[in-house]
Amino acid sequence: MDDEGTNQNDGKLQGAGGQASATSLSNPLMRDLVSDWSPLHDASIHGRLLTLKKLIKQGSDVNLVTADQVSPLHEACLGGHAACASVLLKHGAQVNGVTVDWHSPLFSACVSGSVACLNLLLQHGASLHPPCDLASPMHEAAKRGHVQCVEFLASHGVNIDHNIKHLGTPLYVACENQQLNCAKKLLESGANVNSGKGLDSPLHAAARNCSAELVTLLIDFGADIWVKNAESKRPMELVPPGSPMGQLFLQKEGPLSLMQLCRLCIRRHNQKHILLPQN
Repeated sequence: MDDEGTNQNDGKLQGAGGQASATSLSNPLMRDLVSDWSPLHDASIHGRLLTLKKLIKQGSDVNLVTADQVSPLHEACLGGHAACASVLLKHGAQVNGVTVDWHSPLFSACVSGSVACLNLLLQHGASLHPPCDLASPMHEAAKRGHVQCVEFLASHGVNIDHNIKHLGTPLYVACENQQLNCAKKLLESGANVNSGKGLDSPLHAAARNCSAELVTLLIDFGADIWVKNAESKRPMELVPPGSPMGQLFLQKEGPLSLMQLCRLCIRRHNQKHILLPQN
């Protein structure tokens, strides 16, 4: 719960635009760096609800932005402080404002993994579609392993196969960052198991990271083990020599069992609510 008390992470937090934390305000050497950092931003990033309400009552502008266009709402969402975000929104905070890095409050909520903030933003008209591919909420949630955010966005119609040139698909990002639970949630939500980044498939990313659990998961969902990337290498060719992963790929090279074929057939028809055996 947001409170006036001191947050133990106060000294570690940074603003959405890369701003120095509010602890720098007491350092005269940092004054130029944080000269546009307001008390409202400080209260928002640290979840100081009582201070926030007091500042607004005294006339502070809830849409005051820094040089990097970071608003107090960005900071409240970045800190995962839904109560602070709610107060700001009730007083007219711009729900779709973007920073110079194209970060929206929705993106900031995915950085912190706050589903409460996501739900609140959506209730106030937040756009689920990023204004720029440089800041995709779904990709950010997948990268950081925020499964509930991934599930929330997918359930509200966000394209789970959105392929960004420099990032790939959310599934690829999840595999690249070894986020097993996010990868599983994306696959269960109907993500294309073979769609990655360019010619690099999610299975390539999993093999490169020597993640046996991810490799098994992807193959169970029908990943193509023979597909080649831009270097004409199959996923198994990215496995270091002598790694047990090599044996795993050899085991998976055989024909699929009848049970696996049935599971794949059901999944391809998006019957994701049917409980399927795991073995």
